Amino acid sequence: MLKFVAKNNNLHISGVTNFSLSETLDCGQAFRWKEKEKGVWCGVARDKYLELELNDDTLILYNTSLLDYKAFWENYFDLKTDYGQIISKISNNPILKEAAKLGTGIRILRQDSWEALCSFIFSQNNNIERIKGIIERLCENFGENLGNGFYSFPTAQKIASLTVEDLEVLRSGFRAKYAIDAAKKIVSGEIDLEKIAKMPIDEARNELVKIYGVGEKVADCTLLFGMYRIDAFPRDVWIKRAMEKLFPEGLPKETEGCEGIVQQYLFYYARYKKLL
Repeated sequence: MLKFVAKNNNLHISGVTNFSLSETLDCGQAFRWKEKEKGVWCGVARDKYLELELNDDTLILYNTSLLDYKAFWENYFDLKTDYGQIISKISNNPILKEAAKLGTGIRILRQDSWEALCSFIFSQNNNIERIKGIIERLCENFGENLGNGFYSFPTAQKIASLTVEDLEVLRSGFRAKYAIDAAKKIVSGEIDLEKIAKMPIDEARNELVKIYGVGEKVADCTLLFGMYRIDAFPRDVWIKRAMEKLFPEGLPKETEGCEGIVQQYLFYYARYKKLL
């Protein structure tokens, strides 16, 4: 059970398990977090700036109250989910047991669906550092100034009002027109992200791929990281290679309902085993 202590305007949360800041914030599911100094991370989620660190099982959220935590950060960091129970469920399979042990600190962030969709559109054929640069320029140029050099993620309405020429400042190449198309479809109501989040997984994916430039991989990343559809299983080239070697006939039945979390564990496992 988590315990909360407020100290000097900071919130100390003890009893935190199955959580690593580096594994969660720098694994490619979100692109607005960075390690400010050793062990201390900072970033923006929606329009909220946060600095935090994790010492053993104590998570420290700086300049944060218990009310702030309950209103936003508890859900964002998925701290109400029992990952130990999920790991126990999949550990009947020896490969998954070892994979979960290696990636045990990963949690799926509950991100804004528009931010996730837009970010993963820009992620196509890119590495994480370059994606971070594009997203940083996007927020600096078109988001709201939060102070101290940090900006909110621009709304779909804002991006829909822009042209490809406006987005040249991002240096994102062909991806700019895809982001604008996504924003315009959302603003017009042709794409309703709230409704999509509640659809059966195949139906939800089919709706997202109606957006120009969005394929199954970007759709599944949006579902998993932007809608907390942990039954989504994004397949990039690395995961496809890992699956061919580890589970050529498909995922074991133990993974049903938590395929997205397993995907993260398998990536760590495959990289550790040098299967990629």
